[in-house]
This record gives sequence, structure tokens and C-alpha cells, in this order.
Amino acid sequence: MFSKILIANRGEIACRVIRTARKLGYQTVAVYSDADRDAPHVALADEAVHIGPSPAAESYLKVDAILEAARKTGADALHPGYGFLSENAAFAKACADEGVVFIGPPPDAITAMGDKALAKQRMLQAGVPCAPGYLGADQSDAVLTQEAHRLGYPLLVKAVAGGGGRGMRLVRNDAELQPGLDGARREAISAFGDGTLMLERLIDNGRHIEIQVFADAHGNAVYLGERDCTAQRRRQKVIEEAPSPVVSPAMREAMGRDAVAAALAVGYRGAGTVEFIVDEHLKHYFLEMNTRLQVEHPVTECITGFDLVEWQLQVAAGEPLPARQEDIRLSGHAIEARLYVEDPYTGFAPQTGTVVYWQPERALQPGVRIDDGIRQGSVVSPFYDPMVAKVIVHGRDRSDAIRRLRAALVNAPLLGLKNNGRFLSDLVDHPAFREARMTTTLIDQWLEQGEPLLQAPVPSMAAWQVAALALAQQQGSSWRANSVSAFSVRLKCGEVVRTVRISSDGQGWTTITMDGVTAQARVIAWQGAVLRLELDGVAQSAIAVFAAGAWHVAHAGYSHMFSEVSAFPDANALKDASRALSPVAGKVTQVLVAPGDAVREGQQLVCVEAMKMEMWLCAEQAGQVQAVHTRTGEQVEAGAVLVELSPGADVAPTETH
Repeated sequence: MFSKILIANRGEIACRVIRTARKLGYQTVAVYSDADRDAPHVALADEAVHIGPSPAAESYLKVDAILEAARKTGADALHPGYGFLSENAAFAKACADEGVVFIGPPPDAITAMGDKALAKQRMLQAGVPCAPGYLGADQSDAVLTQEAHRLGYPLLVKAVAGGGGRGMRLVRNDAELQPGLDGARREAISAFGDGTLMLERLIDNGRHIEIQVFADAHGNAVYLGERDCTAQRRRQKVIEEAPSPVVSPAMREAMGRDAVAAALAVGYRGAGTVEFIVDEHLKHYFLEMNTRLQVEHPVTECITGFDLVEWQLQVAAGEPLPARQEDIRLSGHAIEARLYVEDPYTGFAPQTGTVVYWQPERALQPGVRIDDGIRQGSVVSPFYDPMVAKVIVHGRDRSDAIRRLRAALVNAPLLGLKNNGRFLSDLVDHPAFREARMTTTLIDQWLEQGEPLLQAPVPSMAAWQVAALALAQQQGSSWRANSVSAFSVRLKCGEVVRTVRISSDGQGWTTITMDGVTAQARVIAWQGAVLRLELDGVAQSAIAVFAAGAWHVAHAGYSHMFSEVSAFPDANALKDASRALSPVAGKVTQVLVAPGDAVREGQQLVCVEAMKMEMWLCAEQAGQVQAVHTRTGEQVEAGAVLVELSPGADVAPTETH
């Protein structure tokens, strides 16, 4: 038995666990880093303990600091959430040694499934189908290359200690193999402290379908249907749904049987997910088992009616599972969309900054759930995952769920940082998704092919007019005080600049003229950021927030940022090929050049990692390196000058360092 639970995590999962624990009468303890001092999960818990600086390696991954927090608060149980230490067997054992109940599987089960190569060997012994691969101990590049040729392309290079898409590379030919090995190994060492790799034949055009399993200490084990997580970018999920649109009852039973066999083979206890790749003939192969709760667990909760965190707490307290296999029924269809602060129109580049508007409660309707770990005013740092919220819907069928999800995304805009909200809405409405033709690599293929879905939406004329009306209201008192009835401004959105003529009739109506188009507009009501307006005879709503010198506008399902163009251009904003600037705030993981090196146009210079993504700075022109202002392991700010170049002839590059 236990009474106080420490949640060794952050963000939306920490908030989600706290809510269920509180519902059941448990006290809760949050832990936080410097970057999360004012985070929602800290305020939500009964108690909170600071555990270190912002980098995860110095806070959320520090076992001693977390166990000290448990001692200090008297927490007698610990929920690891997902990510960080959730699949760390040594951490689970350390909790047990400390007398703290680890709300998760036994250390031996984590070990067995945490090593991807060992897990596949165990699954083969248990009769669970697995894709062909190389699981050997010889990690030399020569042997890995030999095995790659034996398996044939395409294949996946995977970290045996990996998860969440980290330490994984898709390799389609010999030219991509060595960079794939190097990149996966480097990322695995950084994320997991273990660079051991395995190779696996890629099931091309496959679907990612996983089974939620649960086991208790009394020998009971069940599966709770499947989740289809096929919609991914760079091997990381963006949309999950349950049930899968391609799984029949017979296929569900077969996959469920294999998933339960996988759990029983390692003496599993608690919540776990067995992941399969399903080929075009609907044959399934074991990928891995995640020995924790999954990000996408809410869709299973929606269609089963069970609270899976509540189940976790009951099993950890020694109770039997609250349902038998024959008691589990699936109802309706659920979809979860992961809201990431990343720009899908620039290769999903992660973003950092301040949330200027986030009021998800406006989207809440029957069948809509939003799990988040941010609030208005939160600062999103480069130290953690770019996922800040999940929008989950439950409908009577798949079409109903898609409609509800698109409406919820429109009604819960996130402003202040570029994010994938509109992309998610467009994705679930795309024929490939609606017709269940997605594959795990389709979005990546779209990136290469220039799919319109991944081209930045252009603001409508109405969005420009809303921004102009907001600007007119902001400056209205000034122009009326000076008896000015009209003025012109230059508004900018992205790279587009428009001249807008704004005039007032003194009776509340504003005339907006732009590119020869004239509109009559007035404000009906403006409460907080919610603007109710009339535009050319049509009453409508928008969100308009002024922050950091710009208007952030959400209108008709799209979000854009508009700013007034200064008469004095910012010299720093001009593109300068002689300076390589960090695209985001992050950590420098590789520096490949030194002063005096000759470089060619497009050559890689420096790698910056932020929010689980590596971004390379490449030379915009051929020339010579004049200065390098960073080093491996250094934290850098967005826009920092990392390398300076002088232009020169396109010559053979200097050997990398």
C-alpha cells in the first residue's frame, strides 16, 4: 500500500497522472528543473521539489536527485510517466531498494524488453513473429555493413536501448549506410548512454499498429484492443487512433494473443505496449515492447471506458486487474493529435518561445479531451520534447471522430509559437488518411515530393483584414485624439508585405482598403483575446493578441502573425551567407570545421540538437572558414553566430575535423 506518489516526469503526462491520483485520494509530489519552475505540473501537485538545472541529464535523468525528493517528501510510490527514466531498469531497482513502490513493471521485465535485440530474441523463442534483422554483439562497422548487405535495403538502423524514434535511421542504399550508423550511434549515446545498434529489415509501406496490454501480480493478463500509429514524421508519431481502420476482429485477436504472449514471456506487470509493423498483406511483425504507459493511451481509454492510470495504481498496490478479457468491449472511434511546437512547413523544425494565447477549454465539448502541460505565458525551452499538448476526440465512428477533431483544433489555437495545429487538421482530412492509405514513411515522402499539405498556408484576405482591424483599434485613440480620420500602414506576414489604408467614420465602422479591395468592418465585442466582429455584413469570430510587437491572429482555422513594417530595416534580419546562425536554441553536438578550412556550398558545418531533432547548418556559399564561435557540447541561443565564412572559389573541402 502507498499514500503519496511522486511523478518523476514533467509536462502533460505529469499533469495527467496527478489528476487521476488526486481523484483516488493519493497525495502527489512533482519534481522540476530550472526551466520548469513555473510549469503547470508544479502548481498542480500537492508538493514540488527542485531537482536541478534545465538539461534533462542534470535533472529529470538524475536518479539520486529524484530519490532524494521522495525521501524529503515521504513519497512511498513513484510514477515514471513516459520518456526519461520510465524504462530504466536500474532506476526501478533503485526505487525498490529505497522502499518506494515503482508504478511500472519489474526491473527484469524492463531489462528484457529495454534491449531491443534481446527483446527480439525472447519474442522469437515465444513464437511471436519478428522482422528479419541483425542482433549480434559485434558492433564493428565492417560487420554491420556485411549484415546490411545480407538483409538488403531498405532497412532500419536502431539503437538497442532506443525509443520514441531516438537512435533510429532509415537507410535505403549503401551511400546512406555509414551516415546512418554514425548518426544513430551518436544519438543513442547522447540520449541513452548506449551506442549499441541493431539492424532490421524495413517493412516498406507498412503500418504501425500496437496492442495495449496489462498484467497483474496474480497471473492475469489482457489486451485492450489496438492503436494505429501509422501517421509519423521521422519515425515519430503525430496521429494515433483506435481502433485501427484496417484491423479485423480476427486480426485483432491474433495480434492480441501475440502481445499477451510477449508480456507473459518476460513476467510482465502493469501497463505495456507491444508494437508491431504490419505489411501490405496485413501480416504483423514484432517491433518492440514499451514497458510503460504510452503517449497515445487516451484513445484506448476512450474506446474502452477505462482509466489506465487508475489501473496502473491498482496493479502497483497488488490488486488484481479490474476486468477480464471477456469484459473488454470497444465502443466508437477515438483519435489523438499531438500538438507540437514545430514548423511543419520548414521540415518540422522545433520552435521555442512564449505562449501568448492558449485557452483549450474553449474547445471542450462532449467527446473532446485535451491533455496539456502548458498555460498561457509558458516559455517553451529547447531542453525537452516539442509536444506540448494532445487533442483527443471520441466519436461514434471514424468520420464522426475526424470531424470532431478538426473542430477541436480550430477552437484551441496555440499562438506565439509556430506549431503543427493546422497541419494536423489538414492531415486527418487528407484522402490518404481518410481512406486508411497512410504508411509510416508517407509524410517523409511528402517532404521530399513537395506535397501541398506541407506548404505553408497563405493568409486569406479576411485574415489580413482582421489584423488591420485589430491594428486600427489599437491605434484608434491616438488618431482620434489628433483628429486624423485615416492613415496607411505596411503590414507583413511571413515574406509578404501589403500596404493597408484604414479610415474611420467616427461611428464605429472602419474601412479597410488593400490591393484594391475595400471592406467595411466593426468590432461587436472584444473580450480578452476573443474578437467578435462584423466584416462586410457577416458576423464572425477571431482570436487576436498583440505580443512582442506583432499581432497573432487565429481566424477560420488558420493562425498567422502580422507585424507593422518599420521604416528602418533591421540589418540583422538580412540574410548573410557569410554567417551561419543557429536555427534554434539548442546543444551543439558536432563541429566539423575549423578556421582556415575551405568549404563548398552546401557542406555541413555544425550540428545543433533541440527537442529530439538534429539540425545541420550548411555553408550558403563556397569559401573559407574565418571563425568558429562554438564547440561540441555548448548550449547556444537561436540566431547565435556559430561560423563565419569569407566567399571564395568552389574548391575541394578541407578534411572534416
